[in-house]
Amino acid sequence: MFMGGIHFGTDGWRARIADEFTFANVRLMAQAIAQYVPDTGRGLVIGYDHRFQSEHFAATVAEVLAGNGISTWLTAAAAPTPAVAYAVRDMGTAGAVMITAGHNAPEYNGIRFITEHAGPAIPEITQAIEAHRDRLTDADVKLMPLEAAQERGLVRLFDPKPAYLGRLHNNLKYSTIYRGQLRVVIDPLWGAGTGYLEDLLREGSSKIDVIHGSRDVLCGGQLAEPAEAGLADLKRAVIQNQADLGLALDGDAGRFGVIDRDGSFINPNEVICMLLYYLTEYRNWRGAVARTEATTRMIDRIAEDYGLPVVETPVGFKYIGQSLIKHRSILGGEESGGLGVQGHIPEKDGILALAMVMEMASFRDKPLRAYQEEIQQKHGALVSGRLDLRLPPEAVDGCLERMHRWAPRDLAGQCVLERSNWDGVKLVLEDASWVLVRPSGTESLFRIYAEAPDPERLYVLQISARQAVGI
Repeated sequence: MFMGGIHFGTDGWRARIADEFTFANVRLMAQAIAQYVPDTGRGLVIGYDHRFQSEHFAATVAEVLAGNGISTWLTAAAAPTPAVAYAVRDMGTAGAVMITAGHNAPEYNGIRFITEHAGPAIPEITQAIEAHRDRLTDADVKLMPLEAAQERGLVRLFDPKPAYLGRLHNNLKYSTIYRGQLRVVIDPLWGAGTGYLEDLLREGSSKIDVIHGSRDVLCGGQLAEPAEAGLADLKRAVIQNQADLGLALDGDAGRFGVIDRDGSFINPNEVICMLLYYLTEYRNWRGAVARTEATTRMIDRIAEDYGLPVVETPVGFKYIGQSLIKHRSILGGEESGGLGVQGHIPEKDGILALAMVMEMASFRDKPLRAYQEEIQQKHGALVSGRLDLRLPPEAVDGCLERMHRWAPRDLAGQCVLERSNWDGVKLVLEDASWVLVRPSGTESLFRIYAEAPDPERLYVLQISARQAVGI
């Protein structure tokens, strides 16, 4: 449910710049992090994206941590979240602070805390940080000016890019990528991922073009999200350049978006299934597979075919990250465009995901849809979708109450086999279709996720859920 003040949602604390996201509140949150992090002498990494004032917010965090005697490595320029997360593992720090609001609107910024495991903080950690924050006042904040902190060696600038790109080489089959001679258009959506995927892929023989590859704090006047609605320019570029692929990142390069050679958008559920199929069928990867409860169950069908266990988690990549660590899942994904793999970091990484898409496309010189068709021939068809429905704040409580009471015996002509309220309310029906209704953790909106054998059935499920909850 939407809450005012400094609270972590599914992916960090996010708020409007100059409203709640102010330098004063950033200092308070940095002080809370300083008090949470044990004094191990390992220090913290600090990174930031291309959003308005991000570099100055990052410097403010560094000043507070230095005031508390905590050494930091501050990125010398904007950097993707996965590169900052990898720096934690590479440099052996106690974690990282990332200034980003990910895919949110340009007027937002945020703070993410990355743990010593190089993955997003789980609720127990963010709640502990919030508890420290709730006891603080401005007078409790300890500060050391940036120049003084640098002179004392408490703040050091560094570039996370070389080590991070070197790590990605270990996860990719470069002989396959080099073999391909694809034409690719990359769209980093003016974000911090600019220059990363290009440098990673240019070593091969493929032709790389880039759009929206400069900093724009207004993100072209749109969400920095690689969803279909925001990729019209990429679609046009793919068609005009007669490219084989369009590859997009969100503002901090955690999420991915893919356009096929005909200009069609391939949604993240489909991409995750294609990658799982490719990695198991053609690269012989074996192990558990993780997905959030809002993500396609086609993953389950593919996994069953190869005898692989499936780990279902609540919504939020932090839970996928935990499965990558605890269950050593070979792959974990979420329908919003987050993906991680074993042998890397327990953090969503859009750059790695898109490089693996490039490898998959190079393996067989065919449109990506060929993989989709092969999957459907083996496992049948499933169509998934998500509705984001914004409400006035005063209407949220009423919808929450109706959602929690929603327990029908049948829905849209099918018996309800399973009802769970693990993360919202999810109903699984006898024809293997399902619908999940859950409130956003950071905004006054509800999301309706659904999956069904065909588009018509999907639409009926979405409408039935809207009517039941009164959204």
